Amino acid sequence: MTPIGVFDSGYGGLTVLDSIRSRLPEYDYLYLGDNARAPYGGRSFEVVYQFTRQAVLKLFSMGCQLVILGCNTASAKALRTIQQHDLPLWNDSKMFSSPQLGGERGASKRVLGIIRPTAEIIGYKTQSRHVGLLATEGTVRSESYKLEIQKLFPDIHLTSVACPLWAPIVEAGEAASPGADYFVKKRIDQLLAADPKIDAVILGCTHYPLLLPKIKTYMPENIEVISQGIYVAESLENYLQRHPEIESQCSKNGQTRYFTTENPDKFQENARIFLNENVEAQHVSL
Repeated sequence: MTPIGVFDSGYGGLTVLDSIRSRLPEYDYLYLGDNARAPYGGRSFEVVYQFTRQAVLKLFSMGCQLVILGCNTASAKALRTIQQHDLPLWNDSKMFSSPQLGGERGASKRVLGIIRPTAEIIGYKTQSRHVGLLATEGTVRSESYKLEIQKLFPDIHLTSVACPLWAPIVEAGEAASPGADYFVKKRIDQLLAADPKIDAVILGCTHYPLLLPKIKTYMPENIEVISQGIYVAESLENYLQRHPEIESQCSKNGQTRYFTTENPDKFQENARIFLNENVEAQHVSL
């Protein structure tokens, strides 16, 4: 079995997994949450890189050929180093070339992030060329969205606002509560005050789709809200079509397994918030 790996520091990556499975239900998936060390948002680049690297290695050792970093912080702070430095070393060394170490002989591993797919479509979502980003403090500070968007669409002006309480509100199961309205409205107002010309807003955290009903309540109707999951799923489908050597290695039994560095019971309880279904999780050490 060669599942597609999806990694997140916590639970938000489950919204990405949900979108991917909706579009590509035939594949097998392995979700790994480093919940014991979450959140990653306030941690340094070096720590996020080391933690993400450990998780990627674990997913490779568990049989994954392809790993999606379903986490904006990991995509912002670790993806580039892993792709440019670690993957060439790992693939050249053939460290995963035996089935016991999680791979087919001679098969190269791949790691993809979730910022690039969003950056690729944003140029087609804005008329004013003024775009907003609502994200965690770590993602905003990294300027990864700004860098990726400017590579593709140098004429776009990006305004970013950090929303430090949005993810904790979601994880506490309070996304639909009246108490969440104040914090959602506050950050939207802050963003639009900073740039009234914005006509598209990226939700740069995988927790935020659970706040969409409230976000749309306070966001002007003329502004398109960009939730990442659908575009990550489209990008993955396109990637697999362009890389048959990777796609052919992926097993297709429609199964998903869940692993967490935290207590599995706690993971299962919180996963219901994000997936609206019961899951069974196993503990894993990194």
